[in-house]
Amino acid sequence: YNSPAIIPGMQEKQYTPSLLNFFIYNPTFGPREGEEEKKILFYHPSDVEKNEKIRNVGLCEAIVQFTRTFCPTKPAKSLHTQKNRQFFFEPEDNFWIVMVVRNPMIEKPNKDGKPPTVEYQEEEILDTVYGAVVRECYSMYKLFNGTFGRAMEAGGVELLIQKLEKFFYRYLQTLHLQSCDLLDVFGGISFFPLDKMTYLKIQSFVNRVEESLSLIKYTAFLYNDQLIWSGLEQDDMRILYKYLTTSLFPRHSEPELAGRDSPLRPEVAGNLLHYGRFLTGPTNLKDPEAKFRFPKIFVSTEDGYEELHLIVYKAMSAAACFMISASVELTRDFCEQLDGLVGPQLTLLASDICEQFTVNRRISGPEKEPQFKFIYFNHMNLAEKSTIHMRKTASVCLTSVHPDLMKILGDINCDFARVDEDEEIIVKAMTDYWVVGKKSDQRELYVILNQKNANLIEVNEEVKRLCATQFNNIFFLD
Repeated sequence: YNSPAIIPGMQEKQYTPSLLNFFIYNPTFGPREGEEEKKILFYHPSDVEKNEKIRNVGLCEAIVQFTRTFCPTKPAKSLHTQKNRQFFFEPEDNFWIVMVVRNPMIEKPNKDGKPPTVEYQEEEILDTVYGAVVRECYSMYKLFNGTFGRAMEAGGVELLIQKLEKFFYRYLQTLHLQSCDLLDVFGGISFFPLDKMTYLKIQSFVNRVEESLSLIKYTAFLYNDQLIWSGLEQDDMRILYKYLTTSLFPRHSEPELAGRDSPLRPEVAGNLLHYGRFLTGPTNLKDPEAKFRFPKIFVSTEDGYEELHLIVYKAMSAAACFMISASVELTRDFCEQLDGLVGPQLTLLASDICEQFTVNRRISGPEKEPQFKFIYFNHMNLAEKSTIHMRKTASVCLTSVHPDLMKILGDINCDFARVDEDEEIIVKAMTDYWVVGKKSDQRELYVILNQKNANLIEVNEEVKRLCATQFNNIFFLD
């Protein structure tokens, strides 16, 4: 169970949504009576009794089949029950992923020593949010392993089961269902704002490196966990970005965060500072025992996919990802060459960007706490910007607003998804909050305002002002 939040005075306990089961099955693998267990490829928690696993999988199969009779083209996506909600996703033919989430609940104490009454909050969970979480589980598996079908071709069911166990055992521990929200639906990328000159410097850096080290097929460049440049397809970059920012970078967050780009190991090569290091592969190049093994990732190509080595190299707050065909064996020699070439240049770029960023911040004036917070998403380039989320780390996503308001944002987003036209929705929420959603030409903006005694007209004016200052009026419908 998640630790309950105790409401003072009433001694009620509140439990947030949590993961009950997560399983993957293929109904064609055990079609005959008595062979049902063969359908199950992965089941969490693994210590569940065999018959219960078979029962749960059978139930999902039945629901999917039953709903097919009403709508053969669109299979069931979710099932709502009092205690939990189940999400179904068929990423590849006949392979089903099912996630069962327990609804949030409130435990109320009873007098006379009776056991407490449990109330399940059935309407609190948004299908869009958790449906997106299930799809992301698959995308993340596919990034590191390729498709389920690929494992089947390479080593049959045994290999697939092995890969699923290895991947999901670890991945499910990183799912924090209580802090999933609208950002999971968008799965966007936060871009680092840059002036043209610095952007050109980065572009020429990428070109120089790709020219000198011709093995490199694709490059991505990030600063401060935000994307600046990517040579990958959008969908591949989106999931790689998610992995880097929620898993790889937080595991390596260095002491440098304290002193803002203060050097870790000033190695002066000639007169060049060099703070570069590998985040994947060899931890220390000077170690004679160093291993030159890098994680492999799979990205899509026109006629399928290709397998690549993922080299992530970091200097101060700048990170460069280099992708090289997996058929090439990477040697100490190559890594030393890359380190020598990229280290000094990346260090220089990092301090350039840092300087530029500080100058820009000074010009834009002191940051006083604004009266509004917003989330912006652009469907065309997946750009996402949020002033609601303080920091997304591997373990927690901190939002600075009440969960009820986050749910309203999710509800507005569901309304937007139903229609193609541009529209605007304004909601008066509890106490002094107003929530405004605007959808215009593939872009969505959600604003939360906190103004005492404001009326509709004032709220509208305030949002217009925000659009003019933050988004150069791209949202004017009128």
